[in-house]
Amino acid sequence: MKNLSVFERALIGAGGGGIAGAFTYVCLHPLDTIKTKLQTKGASQIYKNTLDAVIKTFQDKGILGFYSGVSAVIVGSTASSAVYFGTCEFGKSILSKFEKYPSVLIPPTAGAMGNIVSSAIMVPKELITQQMQAGAKGRSWEVLLRILEKDGILGLYAGYSATLLRNLPAGVLSYSSFEYLKAAVLTKTKKNSLLPIESVSCGALAGAISASLTTPLDVVKTRLMTQMNKDVVDKAAAVMYSGVSATVKQILTEEGWVGFTRGMGPRVVHSACFSALGYFAFETARLTILHRYLRHKELRELDAAPT
Repeated sequence: MKNLSVFERALIGAGGGGIAGAFTYVCLHPLDTIKTKLQTKGASQIYKNTLDAVIKTFQDKGILGFYSGVSAVIVGSTASSAVYFGTCEFGKSILSKFEKYPSVLIPPTAGAMGNIVSSAIMVPKELITQQMQAGAKGRSWEVLLRILEKDGILGLYAGYSATLLRNLPAGVLSYSSFEYLKAAVLTKTKKNSLLPIESVSCGALAGAISASLTTPLDVVKTRLMTQMNKDVVDKAAAVMYSGVSATVKQILTEEGWVGFTRGMGPRVVHSACFSALGYFAFETARLTILHRYLRHKELRELDAAPT
């Protein structure tokens, strides 16, 4: 990619990211649904454990119950993943041009840039999806209209600060871990790209590390996002949280430190699988787009060359 401009690299990254995002989010949506149910306020009185949540979800709505809000996921994840990976590739390309900028800081900085930009798209998508997963009635667009009618555009960004607080460290941990592992593997194998099994392994490890360390932030974000849903099965979950700090204090008071670990099991499994599939899909899609683009560019330059 030495002959490509920063803009071209960003576009190729965005294309690969969009394809990878849609594919990965849809594949792992059932796990995310169970995680959300377990983290919703009052879940401890409804579900005994992860298996119980799976059984009750299936008994209530069948297979379709695991795919509540999936249409919002397809649209939102494609856009947010394209923006995320496009921004990451842009950041890596720009930062690598600064000779004095430490190379070890390029992956975390690029990851942070990608998360800040993509969160503007990701938050509304997650808000709609999680309210449907928690029990909101109707289709994705109906939930969207109810949110807009009740709280306007700003209502789509409930939990934005908590999401950003979670996504920044999660993004830095996941993206940096993958980039460092990728660099180590490529240095050892002396190849230009990862093999499929190498992408899967590096991605799974990076995702597991990130998820285990950021679950408390995810719990806070989920509580803020799902409290607006009046269709939650547990009507006793009507206590409103008034911000990140207040939510943290309330969870500590009512549930203790264990409250911040709700849904950690499925979250770690989900994140490891998500990162494994996601980075594999991204690397595959990115390389496919790159090779086709370079071939097209070469043919175009040959046609333009004087004869």
